Amino acid sequence: MLKRAVTMLVFAASPLLAQGSSPVAASRMLWEDVTGYLVQSAKDMPAEKYSFKPTAGVRSFGELIGHVAGAQNMFCAIALGEKPPTEDAVEKAATTKEALVQALQASNENCRRAYAQSDADAAGTVSVFGRQQSRLYVLMMNATHDNEHYGNVVTYLRMNGIVPPSSRPRS
Repeated sequence: MLKRAVTMLVFAASPLLAQGSSPVAASRMLWEDVTGYLVQSAKDMPAEKYSFKPTAGVRSFGELIGHVAGAQNMFCAIALGEKPPTEDAVEKAATTKEALVQALQASNENCRRAYAQSDADAAGTVSVFGRQQSRLYVLMMNATHDNEHYGNVVTYLRMNGIVPPSSRPRS
């Protein structure tokens, strides 16, 4: 499923590549859109709703934000060839809205370094989930993962009467 999502991301990036964007730049543009939506969503959800779960057996809104922040830290460290933190580190440590928003913003700063690497560096290989992949592949995995969970976030927001950032009129 993730492989299919990454393939779809590559096709979505194709028009950007045709316009002269580099592969890393195209991936960065897609990631910046979704991560902006995620941060705004985390800010928009009231603190008392961070424990909201649409149904038993799924993450709460706060756990979902923590999961995204932790996964970004992991994916972007791998994409940089660094030792990754555990994916669930943020989800286990941060519990308040303030801490989770800060953790998400900090993970974005970590990822900005990864998305700033050159195409040549991004062509290098790293181990991710026991397989050798290009660093670019890992960057695309991160953007795909963020989009997957933004879809969850949209549902959580709408169930709480909040219009998701991506559905708001653009000025």
